[in-house]
Amino acid sequence: MKSILITFSGIDGSGKSTQIEKLRTYLQEEGIPVTQMAFWDNVVLFRSARTGFSKNVLQSDGAVGTPERPAQRNDKNTQAWPLLLGRSILHLFDVVNLRRVVQKAKASHQGVIIFDRYIFDQLAALPMRNPLVRGYARLLLALAPKPDLSYLLDAVPEVARERKPEYPLEFMHKYRDSYLELRKLAGLQLIAPGGQVEVHDSIVDRFDKTFFSPTPQVDSAIVA
Repeated sequence: MKSILITFSGIDGSGKSTQIEKLRTYLQEEGIPVTQMAFWDNVVLFRSARTGFSKNVLQSDGAVGTPERPAQRNDKNTQAWPLLLGRSILHLFDVVNLRRVVQKAKASHQGVIIFDRYIFDQLAALPMRNPLVRGYARLLLALAPKPDLSYLLDAVPEVARERKPEYPLEFMHKYRDSYLELRKLAGLQLIAPGGQVEVHDSIVDRFDKTFFSPTPQVDSAIVA
């Protein structure tokens, strides 16, 4: 059994955690080993310094927003050019480390490796409509390991913000637009907004068609 790499991306509140857990359960019930990783926890470099900068300099409370307890995040939505330049440099370091992490994970784990967020999510916080930014994104995408299947969970910004109130609605719309730009650059598989069951069914259908169809869409296969 070969390792395959699957990623989940989308704006905050799009339901990534819920759908990752549902796919993980589905695969395990099918007897397919699953390893779950998170881009921030397993890949990002200088995490403590970056968190400290957000809290102490950008005055972000760093909390996870819920409908009962909204948060006032002030990190990736702050897009002054000096900050964007600094983040772009850090993203390059992250991609270099991502190559190492993915190589190690594929050598150590069989079955499916699911990433909660990927380099796509770092890039989506940049102004992707800028030609220079898109050019830089293409460079990083060329350097990053290409997943076997990358899901982009689309969401209506107003609905997503109700689920996870953290960022201003104006930024949420720009954030979604950046993901849609990245979809074209990186070949992300768009999953339309819907109920939890409907979205899960779409994810499973895309998975089955990718890896179990008579003419697989990728070189890797679940079964060696």
